[in-house]
Amino acid sequence: MVTHGLTRRFGSLTAVDHLDLEVPRSRVYGFLGPNGCGKSTTIRMLCGLLLPTEGDIRVLDLEIPRQAETLKRRIGYMTQSFSLYRDLSVTENLQFVANLFGLDRARTRRRLDELVQTYRLESLTAQLAGTLSGGQKQRLALAAAVLNEPELLFLDEPTSAVDPQSRRDFWAELFRLTEAGTTLLVSTHYMDEAERCHQLAILQEGRLMREGSPEQLKADLGALPLLVETDRPHAAELALADLPGVLSSAQIGATLRVLVDAEDTREPVTDRLRTQGIEARVSTTDPNLEDVFVAATQGGHRT
Repeated sequence: MVTHGLTRRFGSLTAVDHLDLEVPRSRVYGFLGPNGCGKSTTIRMLCGLLLPTEGDIRVLDLEIPRQAETLKRRIGYMTQSFSLYRDLSVTENLQFVANLFGLDRARTRRRLDELVQTYRLESLTAQLAGTLSGGQKQRLALAAAVLNEPELLFLDEPTSAVDPQSRRDFWAELFRLTEAGTTLLVSTHYMDEAERCHQLAILQEGRLMREGSPEQLKADLGALPLLVETDRPHAAELALADLPGVLSSAQIGATLRVLVDAEDTREPVTDRLRTQGIEARVSTTDPNLEDVFVAATQGGHRT
């Protein structure tokens, strides 16, 4: 999948601003960014559901939106909110989706048998979808999204309404799909999910800020994370709030994690705490994706 200058405007609002993307096959490619950054709008354009204002899109060697109808039979799409029929049973929902894709009876029967087993829905086949738990709805939605055995699967914040264990189980299923050759494009604002992606694009206000593997992004952080160990972490956070060079600070337990824009900011951090009468030990620490996100969206550069 490749885009050049992909842009979408809604009146005076530019939701997606000249995105250049290249998504490799059989990998998990993640869109990381806050709500309203353009993740869902981009996915809808890549699926052929929304016309771009300008730019070029090529997905599975098809020109989009011109060949969008052909593309729809080769992809799957799982939306952020549960979009299946709540007053139909699990089996009825899957049969309905199979009919939409034009699957014949034999293939429908085979796929339903496979998916019900794969996604642990055997005991739920007659249950109304609206009565399922969050994790069960998620498994049903994923089963419906892959019913046509798509080459490319779009997932728009698919774990926003489920518990941590369900999220872990869900990601295990996603990796099984990539092992079978499916390409996944996943939007998220969870840092732990972003860590699971083979490659990430960090978006802010519709623009591509950084792109690369999680390891590459952390190695190329361009900022310095500090760990402040003190008995007064909240006071330390307030003391550093207006210090030049401090990009962010967050209390984690009894410590304070501070992101600064350069190595030479470490000494001013120590000096500021000392002048405020706050005893603290300041040391460098390993970067994480939250550091990358903050540096990219608050003090970083655009790729």
